[in-house]
Amino acid sequence: MDNEYNRYYIKIQTILGINPKTIHEELATALGPKAPSYPTVAEWMKTVTSRWIPHQLNDVQKQERVRLCRENLAKFRDGSWRLCDIITGDETWIYHRQIHHKSANKTWIGEGESPLIIVRRRKFERKNLFSIFFKSNGPVLIHAVDNDETIDHDYYIENCLKPVVKEIRKQRKSNGTKGIKLLHDKPSPHRHSYIINYLTEEGINIIPHPPFSPDLAPCDYWVNDYIKQNLTDQPDEKSLTRAVSKLIKNIPEEEFKKTFDKLLERMKLCINNHGGYFEHSIK
Repeated sequence: MDNEYNRYYIKIQTILGINPKTIHEELATALGPKAPSYPTVAEWMKTVTSRWIPHQLNDVQKQERVRLCRENLAKFRDGSWRLCDIITGDETWIYHRQIHHKSANKTWIGEGESPLIIVRRRKFERKNLFSIFFKSNGPVLIHAVDNDETIDHDYYIENCLKPVVKEIRKQRKSNGTKGIKLLHDKPSPHRHSYIINYLTEEGINIIPHPPFSPDLAPCDYWVNDYIKQNLTDQPDEKSLTRAVSKLIKNIPEEEFKKTFDKLLERMKLCINNHGGYFEHSIK
């Protein structure tokens, strides 16, 4: 068993929630002195956990995930909520220079050929923060945050939420914000009382979202990765903003709809998995 197979085995065991000590012992039993060391196993596990297991959930957090998924699903099932009324948004860092995932760099090397040189990201790569909101029929807001700005509650209201509300009223001239629900995660600015009060005044309800749950957030499980996988290198902030905006606006409406349909499927998976992370069960 070479390193590629070792890594694959470690990835699968990590996704299944097996701890590094047990994984190392299993490899040592099977491979003897050829097994990777415990520090190597732990290091390789980081490449999996950084994507698939962002947080080690405790029992209380798992129970909260199940509770909220059940409550939210019930409202969709009884017609109280509709997917077409949901707006979701989040912030994400986007680099000017794009580097593909390691899996995209795999290739066969013929006899006598040199392996490809894999470009790695430098420590201080240029990047910009974006705040992106969308609905099941397409984007609502694509906002590039100035490099000298910090997203606090005031900035979030003035530069993100108010433009979102304006766009919703433009799209829904008859109903405005009536029935609109906002799904966003819970970093400090999003939880501020000013934000809650502003959304209440605008008639927008916040969908309860459990902490440490990127697997239940459409921005995290779809659009952020979509952007980074399809974006080309950009020389400066303006070109990056234009490219990101064009890329998102060119996504077919059907893809947005499918992403929200998957949200309901993911809630069911969370419940079936007793609140644990479930990415390993998605084909």
